[in-house]
Amino acid sequence: MKNPIIPNLEIPVHTIFCIGRNYANHAKEMGHDTPDEPIVFLKPLSSVCLTNSTINIPIQSLDIHHEVEMVLAIGKSGKNIPKETALEHLAGFGIGIDFTARDIQKKAKDNGEPWSIAKGFDNFAPIGNFIPFNSNSFPECNFNLSINGEIKQQGITSKMIFDVPTLISFLSNIFTLEEGDLIFSGTPEGVSAVKAGDILHADLENGKSTLNVTIA
Repeated sequence: MKNPIIPNLEIPVHTIFCIGRNYANHAKEMGHDTPDEPIVFLKPLSSVCLTNSTINIPIQSLDIHHEVEMVLAIGKSGKNIPKETALEHLAGFGIGIDFTARDIQKKAKDNGEPWSIAKGFDNFAPIGNFIPFNSNSFPECNFNLSINGEIKQQGITSKMIFDVPTLISFLSNIFTLEEGDLIFSGTPEGVSAVKAGDILHADLENGKSTLNVTIA
């Protein structure tokens, strides 16, 4: 299987980094305090899929949740990147969904274990088309997710606890960032369960980046 190509950027996906609890209201709804530094986890390459994909509910879980997020795409590799120059490494951004098997995640958390399985099933990281980026400042973006036409989540990137330059810099101080790396930047409040037959639509900046998936 070849690495998926990031739509509009024509860059193969490399590593998928995800940021947890990056919106205060989401941390609150999950019963957590806001973090002092970014919470990072990874998803496997097989979790990435594109718009109009079908997300199959795995037999291992009875509680799959949607988490709509703005996703960043790295266009230039770097290590120990200062925040002041972080945006020079950004190729584009778009909408995505971080699906989570909440029951599996809760069990892992309760046992003090990693929750990679809860996040890593096939097609659990769908992405839409990306907006190319070439600027010295990152725009404020609105985004949302609806299920069967009903809005479930709405977010605005200005409410992120850790902004885009901070995330890029922080990750690069631990990992060498490479072209094609994706950064799922966190979800706002409003996460909820999905069921077979649901049609999800995610939108960033009034249609500039969109994503449609069906649950089976």
